[in-house]
Order: sequence, then C-alpha cells, then structure tokens
Amino acid sequence: MADIIPFKGLRYNPEKISNLASVVTPPYDIIDESAQARYYAENPANVIRLELGLMFPQDSSSNNRYTRAAQYLEKWQEDQTLLAEDKAALYLYQQEFNFRGEKVVRTGFVCGLKLEPYENGNILPHEETLSKPKADRLQLMRATNSNFSSIFGLYSDEQKEAEKLLFAEVKEQAPDINIIDEAGETHKIWVIKNEELIERIVALLADRPVYIADGHHRYETALEYYHEMKEQGFQGYDYVMATLVNVFDEGLVVLPTHRLVGNIPSFKLDAFINRLADLFAIELYKDKNIGAFMQELESKAKEHKVFGLYSGKDLYFLELNNPEQASDLLPDNKSAAWENLDVALLDNIILDQLLGINEQKRRSQENLAYTRSEEWLMEQVDNRNYQLGFLLNPTRVEEIIAVAQARDKMPQKSTYFYPKLITGLIINNLSIN
Repeated sequence: MADIIPFKGLRYNPEKISNLASVVTPPYDIIDESAQARYYAENPANVIRLELGLMFPQDSSSNNRYTRAAQYLEKWQEDQTLLAEDKAALYLYQQEFNFRGEKVVRTGFVCGLKLEPYENGNILPHEETLSKPKADRLQLMRATNSNFSSIFGLYSDEQKEAEKLLFAEVKEQAPDINIIDEAGETHKIWVIKNEELIERIVALLADRPVYIADGHHRYETALEYYHEMKEQGFQGYDYVMATLVNVFDEGLVVLPTHRLVGNIPSFKLDAFINRLADLFAIELYKDKNIGAFMQELESKAKEHKVFGLYSGKDLYFLELNNPEQASDLLPDNKSAAWENLDVALLDNIILDQLLGINEQKRRSQENLAYTRSEEWLMEQVDNRNYQLGFLLNPTRVEEIIAVAQARDKMPQKSTYFYPKLITGLIINNLSIN
C-alpha cells in the first residue's frame, strides 16, 4: 500500500538564522500580495523567496521567480544558510494551537511519500484540482528540484502505534526545532535517524492507504515532474515530502468554508425562501448572536442535514426535510458518500438549481466567495457586497475518507484542515536524496 521513506531534509542553520520564526511562512496558496511583501521584508533568507517569489515586469524565460528561487536555493546551500541532514531521517512534528479557547496539539511526522497514480488505490484524493496552480508549481519544481511545502496526508492507526514508537524514541530529547509563529502557534520538530525505528514505522504503514487532506495540487505536480524526469532517464524523483497525521489524532481539526452569494439579477428573498420550503424546514433564529447560532447549527446536525442562511436582516436554520427528493436532484454518477456531504447538497441544489450558480460559475467565482469567518460573512451581506450568506458545519474526517474510498472528489472548498502546515521548517531537495 502506501510506501514511505526517510529523507535528508534541508534545514535552516541556527548559527546563521537565530530567529527561525522570521524565515517561515504559511503555504503559498494562502499568501496574498501584502503578506508576500511582509515576508520579503522580514528576513533576507525568508523561504518566501523559494516558495512564492516576486514577479517583475521585466521577467523573462531566463530570469523569473522560478530561476531566482533556484539561485537562492543554491546560494543558501553554498553559504550554509541551509544545511542538509547528514543522514536520512523522519521528522516528528507537533503543532500547538488554540481552538475554541482551548490548547490543542496535533501530531504527525514528515517523510517521503512514494508517488503513484490515484487509481492504484494507495494514495487517495478527495478534492478536484485546477490546472493553473499545478502549472505554477511544476515550473518551480523544474527550476529547483525541490518540495518547499509538505503534502498533508492522513492514515489510520487506531492503536496509535506509530506515535508511540516515535515518542518513545524522543521522550528525553528537546525538540530540534521549537518556534512560535506569527499566529501564536508553536511548532516542534524532532529529527529521528534511528534506522531500526524507521524500518518499523515504514513496515507499520505499508498496509495502509494515505488520504490527501491538503496539497492535491502539489501531489499531482510532483507526480507529473517524476514522469518527466523518468522519461529523461533520471532516477530518484518518485517521492514527495509529506506530513502524515493519524485520523485518530485528537488535534485533527477541520473547519467549514462558508459561501457568500452575490450578483444574482432580480433576486427576491421572499421568492427564494418559498422555493427553499419545498425541501427545507425554515426556522427563523431569534437574534444575531452568531457564536450561539453556530453552536446550535452544530447541535442540529446530529439529527438532520442543516445549513445556516443569513439574509442581511435575519439568520435562519434550513433543515432538510425531504432527503429523497434532494437525492433525486443530485448528479446520477456520484457515490452515496458524496451525496451525503453538506457541501454537495448546498452547491448542487441550493446554489445551482435554486440560484443558477452552476459548476462553471462556482469555479469562476463570479457569483460566489468563500470564507471561514462567520463575522466577515455577516459584515459583507450587511454592507450589500453580497446578497446572501450560507453557513455550514465542518465536514467530518470520516466523511472525507468515505468519499476518497468511493473514488469520488468533493466539491471545491469542502474542507479546511486547521492549522495549515508551515513552510520552511524542512525542505526536500530531490537533488540530494
């Protein structure tokens, strides 16, 4: 099944970089222009120069963000800003963060994950990908031979055997990396080079599939790059850097991604509510306390499929009361696991059939925006930037796995694993592995 290996990671040299928090970033796909500029200014060796370099009007095929990333990578290795591990390793990785007022710890380990087609059934995706981000990441891999951001994968180990083995190895050791990032989240990494232990971990996961939680674009890009290199006669490009987390880990948090709808011509709220009533029981909420509303939305989900609706004036609960009719309105070629998803019902029935926002429009986002902030959603509707806001419960991990096992893909923006893995703690340079 899934095939993992240790690898020689590139890590920042603490003798050169005294404040490691100043050189790391979130993954490239959540960095906007202002954040990019801030990371550039924070430290001359910030990993942003490798992961998401600036673009300039005078860029050419020989001088661009990708070629400059390759130059920085080479320079930082030559001057020992980045040091390669002397021996292949696995990396135990803990993230400590606050969630709903409590401290939460998520545990995983960083490894090399063998690249193979999804149809083999060993690596299972759950989301669709877009061509533009993959083209960007492929150019970066061609220039640098490296993974700067890790794939986030899930595996199933109910007895937590892997974690027990890893923690037994490092129980009396201080972390090799211990930083607090700009969001106040703590990142700890222990470097594990014990070959016997690594062999036990590799054997333990050998009969388990890996589900991609985040990083589908990076995985598919790495697979394409591997095929390119293989066709040119090069060996050793068939692994990608991945952080694997147990689905039974108490710190595994999935957040919902809410939908904002706008630019619907001739939209009438009363008429829309009347159409909703064919499928949903509609309950007006007593006030605008969004925190209490979201708690009740989560509680109601134990009994029914339920969404939140914000009209700019009122909050509503929408409880599905006709699941058979709803199922008849969904695409015929989807699995039962897919049909059971809240986002599938919302996107394909409410957005598509009741509001006319079909899949193409959802991809272009001409009528749609996404957010994880309930407060921002309400603010946007109040300010009439959007006409409606739809609030969701988070997709459960078991739902994600069920869809992946059914070889289906979830709708866009179905999951948000929180927090994101940080970029820059470990780099996988395929040229040295």
